Amino acid sequence: MLAGLPYDPEDAELTALRRRAQALMRAYNATIDGEDRSLLSDLLGTWNGAVIRPPFHVDYGVHIHFGPGCFLNYGCVFLDVAEIRLGARVQVGPMVQVLTADHPREAHRRAAGEESGRPVAIGDDVWIGAGALILPGVTIGAGAIVGAGAVVTRDVAAGATVAGNPARPIGPKAPPG
Repeated sequence: MLAGLPYDPEDAELTALRRRAQALMRAYNATIDGEDRSLLSDLLGTWNGAVIRPPFHVDYGVHIHFGPGCFLNYGCVFLDVAEIRLGARVQVGPMVQVLTADHPREAHRRAAGEESGRPVAIGDDVWIGAGALILPGVTIGAGAIVGAGAVVTRDVAAGATVAGNPARPIGPKAPPG
């Protein structure tokens, strides 16, 4: 699954890992403003003290890695059938979805329950606006801005600002630093 190869989502090991994540999310999402952050240490691959406002939803959790100083606003969904890596100081607006799960384009393969995944990487100092969708296999470069509601289907260059559906570069490139 982590290598991007087709996998069976009903595999017993994966089912147990999802159930574990669901129990931890249920407990975390029942807190007021995420007050029991120790649950995040158990849920996530690398937490680094990220501030994550509940509710927060994942598939497995252990494939998500936060750099220091990250912030996620309310209602984010991170489907981590492949790795999701966020650099330092990434700011994520409410209701953002980061999706690594992918499905075959052929109907007979989907009907057979086949799935796959592609990792998502988000560089340092990225800002992702409310309601944005980051699709499987995307890399977002350091210092980039993703506009609210954007659907990011392709890589985003460092320092670029993208918006729209599908997301396209807008305005001048931000200065380095």
